[in-house]
Amino acid sequence: MNNKPKILLIDDEESILKVIPAILKNEGFNVITAKSKKEAVQKLKNINFDIVLSDFRLPDGTGTEILEEFRKDNLITPFIVITAYGSINGAVEAMQKGANHYISKPIDSSQLVEMLNFFLQKASFTDKIQEFEGIIGKSPKMKELFKEISIVSKSNSSVLIEGESGTGKELVAKAIHKLSNRKDKPFIPINCSAIPFELFENELFGHEKGAYTGAITTTKGKIELAGEGTLFLDEIGEMPQLIQAKLLRVLQEKEFFRIGGSEVVKMKCRIISATNKNLEEMVEEGTFREDLFYRINVVHLKIPPLRERKEDIPLLVNQFLKKYSKENNKEITDIDKQVLDVFMEYNWPGNVRELENAIERAVVMCPIDKIKIEHIPKRIISKANSSQKEQILQTDTYNLSEIERKIILSALEEENWNQTKTAQKLGISRKQLRTKMKNLGLLPSWLSQMEHKKF
Repeated sequence: MNNKPKILLIDDEESILKVIPAILKNEGFNVITAKSKKEAVQKLKNINFDIVLSDFRLPDGTGTEILEEFRKDNLITPFIVITAYGSINGAVEAMQKGANHYISKPIDSSQLVEMLNFFLQKASFTDKIQEFEGIIGKSPKMKELFKEISIVSKSNSSVLIEGESGTGKELVAKAIHKLSNRKDKPFIPINCSAIPFELFENELFGHEKGAYTGAITTTKGKIELAGEGTLFLDEIGEMPQLIQAKLLRVLQEKEFFRIGGSEVVKMKCRIISATNKNLEEMVEEGTFREDLFYRINVVHLKIPPLRERKEDIPLLVNQFLKKYSKENNKEITDIDKQVLDVFMEYNWPGNVRELENAIERAVVMCPIDKIKIEHIPKRIISKANSSQKEQILQTDTYNLSEIERKIILSALEEENWNQTKTAQKLGISRKQLRTKMKNLGLLPSWLSQMEHKKF
């Protein structure tokens, strides 16, 4: 029973609730039923289902309303909507809100079984994915991103990738390119934040010989070099507005001139853009062109920050450990549980890039075959939660005093040497903090005298 796929059937028709479970039971499914939106939502919160099968209309709501609530926490589990015959509008609405498919009443049992088996096989494949075109992740949000990349790569539409610094926007752009029919053509990246304003136009469009002083040869710009491949515009929010206007025209006309040229050059590449800024807010502020925003944002992908997919941290740590051990000719095969606990508590403002840098540093600093807490940057240790700090402070390694001193000093500096706030931050009493400061040589003589007079 436990190995049978678990289906939640949501419907208020007694005939459906009797017939469908009986059919599916014979096909090897375990069916649990719900007669209302309220009952369905409660069961979805308490039970993990392999597939959800919901009627569109219910006594206290709609299947779409259940879907919207369900998708807030679960982006992976297939959701199929049952619609009345000919009610295509309900099906369209459900698909727009994230349903995987729909089936019309009267329900064809063989079609339903075939559909359920299809989505179960697809989910089984997805569950095994831990690396996708060089991108590591098994969390629900990353699995959803992998599916989106697969779909988007088959089109020629412009894509806008949104994500904080260090999340891997270029990796996603490269994955889209590698899975597309342009994979054998060039992938040309441009970092818009690294190009001086006066060179931007030349970088994109190139120039003819003699176009300006120093232009001794004709040079192709990045759009032309991309050919029929992909042009990746990283940090497009940093692009100057004058260049935004010129790029918009190229996207509209699919052609341009090199600087100083009179010959039309056709644009054949696909544009993938990326940003760590909110371009919609920039549009409202007038710092990014609205018409260009709609041109580059035909398809929108959002990469979750590392703090929202912490279940991926062990996978990433393992990958980086192998990579940098090999690069540094070391045989570091393990990482202390205490280190991993700290990593799971830390919020990683620099995302995957920061984690990678932390592992690279640890590998360089580690003289043994196992990464320990003393090999981790102190800023990461100091920002772990209080329980983790207490664990570290009580560690019986020979480096205890130095680690303890670094943590307390870092906390004091963060709180401008306010002892009350520092003690609260570390989860210890103010008296304990003063004692530790004195023992570790962190109590200045003038402060020590003051404390002695005061207490």
